[in-house]
Amino acid sequence: MNIKLIILLLVSSTLLSQDKYIHAGKIYDSYLGKFESNKTIIISDNIISSVEDGFIEPRNNNIELYDLKNKVLIPGLIDFHVHMESESGGKEKYINRFQDSKEDIAFKSTVIAKKTLLAGFTTVRDVGGSGVNIALRNAINNGLVDGPRIFTSGKTIATTGGHGDPTNGYRPDLINDPGPEEGVVNSIDDAKKAVRYRYKNGADLIKITATGGVMSMAKNGQNPQFTEEVIRAIVTTANDYGMHVAAHAHGDEGMFRAVKAGVKTIEHGSIMKERTMRLMKEKNTYLVPTISAGEHVAKMAGIPGYYPEIIIPKALEIGVQNKLSTKKAYEMGVPISFGTDAGVFPHGDNAGEFVYWDEIGIPAEFSLRAATVTNAKLLNMENLLGQIKKGFYADIIATNENPIESISTLENIIFVMKDGKVYKE
Repeated sequence: MNIKLIILLLVSSTLLSQDKYIHAGKIYDSYLGKFESNKTIIISDNIISSVEDGFIEPRNNNIELYDLKNKVLIPGLIDFHVHMESESGGKEKYINRFQDSKEDIAFKSTVIAKKTLLAGFTTVRDVGGSGVNIALRNAINNGLVDGPRIFTSGKTIATTGGHGDPTNGYRPDLINDPGPEEGVVNSIDDAKKAVRYRYKNGADLIKITATGGVMSMAKNGQNPQFTEEVIRAIVTTANDYGMHVAAHAHGDEGMFRAVKAGVKTIEHGSIMKERTMRLMKEKNTYLVPTISAGEHVAKMAGIPGYYPEIIIPKALEIGVQNKLSTKKAYEMGVPISFGTDAGVFPHGDNAGEFVYWDEIGIPAEFSLRAATVTNAKLLNMENLLGQIKKGFYADIIATNENPIESISTLENIIFVMKDGKVYKE
């Protein structure tokens, strides 16, 4: 073949693959914590192929151009704690457990997925559901459903009667004895088997409930519910299968055991003592605060009849302590990841977490890094997610205002691109 023809074909192929240009007024570098002005982002398929100085005009009519010269561009946000199968609610949410089929849950989850994506969260870590969350992840990856990139734990692993036991709150004749396949364990052997079931079913990570919880139909919201030995067995087995472990924990003893046993993240950390904070620093264990959930349940518990009676004292006692623990952890230098617990409060309101962090003195630069670079690293995706940079996924969102000066602007995302596809203009 003629060499000139080969060059022409290569050039034409390159031009056709670079099918989107973005004229960016400001780009926030979440890694360095600084802005770059007047750039052109060139996107080929789902990858950022380059970031160029100035506003470059497209070189052919096949290239789409997005004019965001007056906007601030940020990497797609990553929420490290969501529940994509469920929406917030009061007593009706508990009734729905008996009325909704898996098909019902699946259809509802597609609405939740799109709502989350349009809020600017292009990646999430789903930490517990019925297993529909795995199917939802696959449907999104296959282009069947619009939603964020999902990393999911599938079903939570709990103890009998603990936070996460799916039969809590059932009347006696409906209670059976769920085991490792259903995510309920009571021994080291059970624990290993439960992890392997999660792997077999397609989970990306493991979630355990190291203490009682607020929203479960069980009396205690903070007691330890695993021995350290069982947690260690879960962590060791999960690591063997290339998965990390997230531990739901409100009370200090349960989270202290979980940190000692090697979990990667502590979810909530509501009543955390300094000994646990020091241990988390030593072991590089991350706190995922979820202040939004604590504030929401405490507020809703004040509405007579909203929650079942067993929930109310736990919501009032535990929910309001989350802010103070997070503030102390930040001041002590505990590693912190950004997560919200969306599903306990309404999906789509995830960015309200940034405002709560701001209220307790966590700088916007820190919170933005936590929701991008930090979470990408914890997912072992730091070379593909969390930055607007050559070679990274084209996950890009935009705001009207500078989020460093006004963090609440993240509650009003005006442009969303994920994997090079625009979902919101």
